[in-house]
Amino acid sequence: MGDTSVKKVEARHSPRGEMGQKYLASGIRVSMRLWEEEQPAEPPPPVARDYETVGYVVKGRAELHLEGQILLLGPGDSWLVPRGASHTYKILEPFTAVEATSPPASVHGRDENAPKGPAQA
Repeated sequence: MGDTSVKKVEARHSPRGEMGQKYLASGIRVSMRLWEEEQPAEPPPPVARDYETVGYVVKGRAELHLEGQILLLGPGDSWLVPRGASHTYKILEPFTAVEATSPPASVHGRDENAPKGPAQA
């Protein structure tokens, strides 16, 4: 029999990471995090992560700079950053998004080995 644990996480009680992200529910193979009201700023240097990321924009706008392409993200948009892809984000207006990472970004320091901000997600 596999893992049968059930988890509920209330965002208002979630721990925050060093980059400002709120950690939500997390399992063995996937985790969720929330970026809330990230403010406009110039993009930090691109990074490549040891996990795959999918995200969904709740509100606001941002540019995703991904492997030489620029994707404009707005409410209702979703995106994918493949594992190992060079990327950064430029926040254009207050931005709220939910992301899922696989394997979990919060494990083994995968999230915290980078500069501050959602651009390193």
